[in-house]
Amino acid sequence: MAHVGSHEHKVFNEPFKVEPEVELLDTPGNYRRYPHPENLPDKIEVWRIHKPGKSYGGVVVRGYDFGESGDAEVLAPGFNTAKEYGAVAVGRHANFLQWGYAGSPSKMTEAGRKFFINCIAYISAFDGKTPLVRPKSAHRTNAVWYASLIKKVKDKGFFDSTFSAELMEEYKDNPDALVKYYWDNFKLIYKDKVFRIDTELKSLGFDSNWSMSTLEKLIALRSDQTSGDTVQKLLTRYTEQSFTGATQWRRWFESNKGRIYFSDIGGYKFLVVPPGKLDK
Repeated sequence: MAHVGSHEHKVFNEPFKVEPEVELLDTPGNYRRYPHPENLPDKIEVWRIHKPGKSYGGVVVRGYDFGESGDAEVLAPGFNTAKEYGAVAVGRHANFLQWGYAGSPSKMTEAGRKFFINCIAYISAFDGKTPLVRPKSAHRTNAVWYASLIKKVKDKGFFDSTFSAELMEEYKDNPDALVKYYWDNFKLIYKDKVFRIDTELKSLGFDSNWSMSTLEKLIALRSDQTSGDTVQKLLTRYTEQSFTGATQWRRWFESNKGRIYFSDIGGYKFLVVPPGKLDK
């Protein structure tokens, strides 16, 4: 089943008009265990892609910042009993159609079959458009989720690539405090072997590492004698560039402005969309 949302996208209208039959179901409890909208209702609207007989699934990928690079989009969020609200049931990543349902067309509803055909027709327009981002790291939301598990998972080696030994020792008996620590600094989380809070960025008065204004202000600060070294370190941390001079950084930013985006999955970096890459 999929969640009901806007049906203005092409995959609901071309070449066939998709007319889902809406049902109202209890909101799964797992949705509230993950970050979720504050106004998440107790009942939620869904529609069936498969015929009755399966009351859950499917999900093909997490929904966290799925469309951050501009070449990915959620076509239908999936009703599920294990992951977060907004996890992707059907999505497009560049020229890949990600389909989270296992049933053949003969097991689909009328709306599901039309939706399936429309999705195939839609993805054909992206032939040859390979993905911009490939996984290099884990999304920062994982830090919050894994923090809640530190007393539940018995094999502490499970967390070796998640939290530092010092942090595990400090919060080993208080997962709620560790969750709060990450929530309070959510916009400053990055991953360098383990999840960290960027105290260097915070010391300069910034409250976010993903904001475009952060990048622009860091570049403006590059020529500042008092913070120049720290700024250079941060620019190297959050980009794939190796410039050392303030003029080079400004030139790079101005020439790519409008095509720069930030990606957790891509390694906690400001990346650049190549010219024409997103053109159909």
